[in-house]
Amino acid sequence: MGPSGRDDRPERAALNKRSVVVAGHRTSVSIEAPFWTALQSFARSDGVSLNQLIGTIDGARTGNLSSALRVYVLERLQAGRG
Repeated sequence: MGPSGRDDRPERAALNKRSVVVAGHRTSVSIEAPFWTALQSFARSDGVSLNQLIGTIDGARTGNLSSALRVYVLERLQAGRG
């Protein structure tokens, strides 16, 4: 919190809820805007749809999908494959 007692974090820290189709099923995922932006960029770079990329991540995950997406973005950026 900032000196005013309010949460002064930028809006980009707010969760964005989106519907995606994974393995033929519609589901909702809530992650922050910078993660959505990175995932969209990765999908374009890889020549796949965002749903296809999320489906690939979903198939390899062990935890919840939102966390798996964040970890994927982090690992890909750390590996220099952004």
